[in-house]
Amino acid sequence: MSFEPLTPTAFLKRSALVFGDRIAVIDGERRFTYSEFYRRALQFAGALRAIGGGDRARVAVLAPNTHMLLEAHYGVPLAGAVLVALNQRFTASDLTYAIRHSDAHVLIYDAEFESVAREIANAIGGKLKLVRAGGDDEYERWLAAATPHAEPVIDERGMISINYTSGTTGQPKGVMYHHRGAYLQALAMVAHMRLDSSSTYLWTLPMFHCNGWCFTWGVTAAGATHLCLRKLDAALIWRHLRESGVTHFCAAPTVLIMIAWAEQAKQGRLARVVQAGTGGAPPTPAILTRMAELGIDVTHLYGLTETFGPAVLCEWRDEWNKQTVVAQGRIKARQGVGNVIAQELRIVDIDGRDVPADGETMGEIALRGNNVMLGYYRDDEATQRAAPDGWFRTGDLGVMHPDHYIEIKDRSKDIIVSGGENIASLEVERALAAHAAVMEAAVVAGPDLKWGEVPVAYVTLKPGAAATEAELIAHVRDLLAHFKAPKKVVFGELPKNATGKIQKFVLRERAKRQD
Repeated sequence: MSFEPLTPTAFLKRSALVFGDRIAVIDGERRFTYSEFYRRALQFAGALRAIGGGDRARVAVLAPNTHMLLEAHYGVPLAGAVLVALNQRFTASDLTYAIRHSDAHVLIYDAEFESVAREIANAIGGKLKLVRAGGDDEYERWLAAATPHAEPVIDERGMISINYTSGTTGQPKGVMYHHRGAYLQALAMVAHMRLDSSSTYLWTLPMFHCNGWCFTWGVTAAGATHLCLRKLDAALIWRHLRESGVTHFCAAPTVLIMIAWAEQAKQGRLARVVQAGTGGAPPTPAILTRMAELGIDVTHLYGLTETFGPAVLCEWRDEWNKQTVVAQGRIKARQGVGNVIAQELRIVDIDGRDVPADGETMGEIALRGNNVMLGYYRDDEATQRAAPDGWFRTGDLGVMHPDHYIEIKDRSKDIIVSGGENIASLEVERALAAHAAVMEAAVVAGPDLKWGEVPVAYVTLKPGAAATEAELIAHVRDLLAHFKAPKKVVFGELPKNATGKIQKFVLRERAKRQD
């Protein structure tokens, strides 16, 4: 009798009651209170149902981090539909594939993507309904004319969203999230990032990516303020950090690097400490140390699209505060332990057996629990491969330390096999990042007639800094076994995807061509 299915839309209803008069969303000059935010979400739901966007229909949204995309995270499920938040860096063909594959019949898009939306509509045909936000305010009229609606959630394990992977090794996969997982993961982010009603969360992380690691719902659960950010701009981020009362943000390590070495960072440490979560790739101790110097306290998070974002975090212990900033950076670089709603983590061998917790024996990270996907949409074979025994295999290789903190050593596809020896690209990248001139580095396998594969480093130097290939190779040789040092160093900007992750598949192709 007392059971109530879990859904993250409940957070908005509660915050509208408890914090109704407080600012929920800031998007440029626009501001909405929690009461207004809730009303707009209900109208969004009503407007969707009026055009056939309810009853488990797929609703695609293509937009930067705006109030419209945030409202969609509530309006779509309140309509009884499934949200498909699209990667704005996808090509038109990839977007068309995602819309077709997800069976979406509605596309709501920001005016910035007018030409792309029209190209998609032409490819799909007349069955795709388009709603534009911005420009002539079609979206606002669409909302204003709607009757508010809130469809009850009957099955908390029912689909709330489909999130498409980057598709770097083939067509993107549609990862299915459920209401229960989104609700619990959002609460885990609130707890671990210490969000409350006095917090202001800056949207540096794309909302489309794992539904913004579920912070789209978590910030609302805390009654905090969403500060939208249409595009990543270091100067604007620093202005918000210094002037807009920002308390929290999340970003990939490459975005932290952009912030850390921006011209505005030279103004010095922030007046008060800002909490940041980072994930998507392991941060180096060097960038963690730099952020601490700037007054940004970074929590290392780890997860995948398949795990609702961060399933793992480096849970900090007070006794570590006594260590040096550099030592703390090394500790924070570990991935850590399962978040508060996750099951215990495992590192397993090829046969699915747990490896010793000795900090040395390597295996694959395996996860399960409420914050693991329902599966891949319309791909049972890939779902079975990903979780052959009910434990999702991440593809990341790591070790289990005696204190049960895990540490990634590399992606299985990024291990370099040179003359029969395994070289972890992350280890070489950390060694390079320890050089005073290096801002960021990526290491991939390059072909070699003698050794089969050798490490090739791609390096971006800090503004105004200088270093030679020979100098960086010698630096790595001083820190690691000589065979692990890169045989070639290429200087320049690194290719990245929309979430700031370095695209190593692009670098691997470059390394092959430069052989």
